[in-house]
Amino acid sequence: MKPMFELEGKVKEIFDEQTFGSGFRKREFVVTVEDGKYPQDIKFECVQDKIDQISSISRDDTVKVKFDIRGREWKGNYYVNLSAWQVNSSSGGDSAAPVDAPSEEEPPDDIPF
Repeated sequence: MKPMFELEGKVKEIFDEQTFGSGFRKREFVVTVEDGKYPQDIKFECVQDKIDQISSISRDDTVKVKFDIRGREWKGNYYVNLSAWQVNSSSGGDSAAPVDAPSEEEPPDDIPF
């Protein structure tokens, strides 16, 4: 079983969905986590069918994010992505529908992330 990670924080930014020529889709968002006097801004991505679950969250919502750490090499450079597979709002409004399991989908090889 793969390790899973979880954190809770406030949504700082939600970026527009990106669609690539191969049909691969992703949408990124940033969650601020309080960490003493130096809050941390953590960027996550949702890919393919996981994108829909962040459509009901807004800036300043408090969310709980379950994610995996994904890493890859491309042309001698190394990239790390935090791949969100479940996002639940705890700010009162409707919660995003949870997704049962992490996705095994990988971006196409022509994308450097």
